[in-house]
Amino acid sequence: MLRNNMEFDENIKEIIKSVFNLHLSVDGGWGYSEELATHLKKSEMPTLQLEHTIASMRAHLEMSITRKKEERYGGINLNEIDREEYRSNSQLYHKVTYAVTAIKEIEYNAFIEEYKENYGKKDFDMSEYFERRREATLGKSEIYWFRIDSE
Repeated sequence: MLRNNMEFDENIKEIIKSVFNLHLSVDGGWGYSEELATHLKKSEMPTLQLEHTIASMRAHLEMSITRKKEERYGGINLNEIDREEYRSNSQLYHKVTYAVTAIKEIEYNAFIEEYKENYGKKDFDMSEYFERRREATLGKSEIYWFRIDSE
């Protein structure tokens, strides 16, 4: 599957292991559709946490790791905003929508440095600083499909 100029056809489990040095009991795709759902096998990690972790990995792959330096995003955050449960061919699926926020990495690093240098100074206008950060932040929603093993 090609998404945002990246190939994700490789085994999801192997990508997670090589890029994030994490062993997860998963297979399938990267959750772009029901057919490409990430299959979550039984795990010690709670399902909601595992789903968020994998969705966050996908966001970091799409928005940072596989991009050219000048196109990378930093401060990538995901928050669940909707969840639906489906049964198809006796399989349980979670269709989860996440709000994703991020700032271009170059800008993000500059904001962090500015904050470190000015925090606690009398003339540092925190409201104005956070307003500029808010304006620089990209916001989008992403759907992620998970196939869940029966518990």
